[in-house]
This record gives sequence, structure tokens and C-alpha cells, in this order.
Amino acid sequence: MRDLLGVSPGERLGLDAYRDDFRSRDFAVDGCDSWKLERRQHFREPGDASWDAFVQGDWEEALRLIEAQRAELLDVSRLAARHRCRLLRVRVVEQPLTPYLQWELHLLRVRAECGELIRVIGPEHIEAYEHGGTVPELVTLNDDTVYEILYDAEGVLEGGVRYLGAGTRDRVAARVEELYVLGEDIGTFFDREVAHLKPPTGV
Repeated sequence: MRDLLGVSPGERLGLDAYRDDFRSRDFAVDGCDSWKLERRQHFREPGDASWDAFVQGDWEEALRLIEAQRAELLDVSRLAARHRCRLLRVRVVEQPLTPYLQWELHLLRVRAECGELIRVIGPEHIEAYEHGGTVPELVTLNDDTVYEILYDAEGVLEGGVRYLGAGTRDRVAARVEELYVLGEDIGTFFDREVAHLKPPTGV
């Protein structure tokens, strides 16, 4: 899928620059859907209160803190709706679930209940794109921006590579949309595969 990014190397942004750039562009153009492809099965999110509780072994508190985010997530969805922008995500899920992914799927379920459009696919749907390595984590913004989101070896966010150009954005959005069509709604997936699980161990 890296071929979708074209021949440009993009512009690498450190963590603070990436966050600032993303905020400055978010919802800057009305009527543009935002597509996200999430591939990795493990991340680390130090500073996120729910994730911190999760890694400390307090599963009930981790879930409570996810629920506490509803108002903020609803605000984001309402803002997106005012700008006629849909927030769409494709989450690749491998079995058995990693502890991190079990936690994240609870968060994604709440995000979906607050308005984000999220579907789950298995790794078989991207197998054809991974002969040269794992597909990148990608997100499109507005009508001309794509970020490849970068993480360190432990899965901690360290910044992103920004690609500008309507053609690049459209190619990435179209491919992620193809995967989205193949996916299962997060709600039905969660009810079948996640809801019954015991709290994860071995974080």
C-alpha cells in the first residue's frame, strides 16, 4: 500500500509538529471524509488515563475511563457533522487478540456509538499488500493530506510523515474504502468476539 503514497518522500514531522499540523488541518475543508487504517496489533499510549489503568492491571477502572470519554467523543462527532465530514476507520484484527487490542476494541466500540464509522477486517484482507512489509498506519485529512503515522519499536507514537496532494489523498482514501466495504461493523464484531472475554493478562 505504500505505493499509494507516490514517489514523494513526504515530510517527516516530529511528535509535537505532527500534532500541531494535524490540529491546524482538521476540519479545515468542509465535506471531506477522513479515512483511517489501523494495522498494528500493539501500541503503547502513556499518558492516556484508561490505558495507564489497563497496564496497571485495573481493568474496571480502564473501562470506566473509556466510558468517561463519551461526552468528548460526541463533541468531536458533532463537529465533524457540522463540517459534513464522516470519520471512518478500518481496524485490522488478528486472532487471538493481543491484550492491547482487547482494550482498544472497547474504546472503538464507544467511538462508534458516538458517531465514528468503524469496521473490522482480518489480516487476510491485506495479505496481498504485505509482501514487502506490514502496511503503514494511514489517515487522510481534508481533500489533500495523508499522514503515515509513525511509532517506535514499542508502539509509542513518535510523529508522522505528511504527504500533500489531492491525488495521493484520493488513492489512499479509495483503497481504505475498499477495505471498509469488506469489513464487519465494530458493534457486531465486539458482541461476538470481545464482550465475553475475561480481563486481559500479560500486558
